[in-house]
Amino acid sequence: MHAISIHQFGGTEELIYSKQAKPQLNPGEVLVKTTATGVNPIDWKTCSGGGASGFIEEFPFIPGWEFSGVIADPGDTGYKVDDAVFGMIRFPQPAGCYAEYIAAPAAQIARLPDAVDLIMAGGLATASLTAWQALFNKGELQTGQQVLVLGAAGGVGHLAVQLAKWAGAHVTGTASMHNHEFLAELGCERAIDYHTQSLNEYTNSMDLIIDCVGGDTGIGALPCLKPNGVLVTLPSVTKEQVIAAGAAQKRRVEPIFCEPSAEQLSRIAQLVADEDLKLHIGETFPLEKAAEAFELSKSGHVCGKLILTVNGQA
Repeated sequence: MHAISIHQFGGTEELIYSKQAKPQLNPGEVLVKTTATGVNPIDWKTCSGGGASGFIEEFPFIPGWEFSGVIADPGDTGYKVDDAVFGMIRFPQPAGCYAEYIAAPAAQIARLPDAVDLIMAGGLATASLTAWQALFNKGELQTGQQVLVLGAAGGVGHLAVQLAKWAGAHVTGTASMHNHEFLAELGCERAIDYHTQSLNEYTNSMDLIIDCVGGDTGIGALPCLKPNGVLVTLPSVTKEQVIAAGAAQKRRVEPIFCEPSAEQLSRIAQLVADEDLKLHIGETFPLEKAAEAFELSKSGHVCGKLILTVNGQA
């Protein structure tokens, strides 16, 4: 099979597209012929020596933790050949999803309804699970609450907006002015241009803040929380900074570590099939162009999700 791999940590010049052996199945695993795989910041951070690099014990390392595809070998599981599936697997242990074939734990993937596009599903799992767990597990979102999403046009943010709206919340989002129409289409009742507008008018008004940006942006939003509100911060590199600021201001801050969940993925896939949730694709690249996708992701100005297509899919 062909795969993207690195032989040492570094920049995008370390990404190599080459032939490698197909993965061998262990009990409880399926072999997936990959259709698409999503690009997430954790991918390029790990390849550069940050992110989840501490879990890499040997090279070459194939990046990627999410995918969509069809079952090529069901192993000893209940799946069948050609079943369409998607998932986020093994995180933070290496999962090898930037490849034409993936050995995936059957307990961490879910079937895709016929109505769900396979390429789109390649970038769905990680961002949707992060948004779901931030809203409902950490944030304990209730119908009628006020929710602020920082970075609402991004990969996780635009899904968090839709899920919060689906759950009956009132959603405000921050984004550049050129993305405000997009936020309105997603379900934001109010959009804030973080370049020119202050959050001061929202002091003590939010039940839940989903912080997809971190750092000073997350800290600056803390006064928006109601006394019993909670800010869920996503970026791991600044989480301690935001938590410390929350403690100083007597505001509750919760970090999140996204975990695989087949049950949540099944619910998310059905929402997509029912057209209650839609993943916006910012751009697609063929697998061999992963370096270009990394550079675009690093820019921090992607609207929606970046996806790598595999096996000539388009």
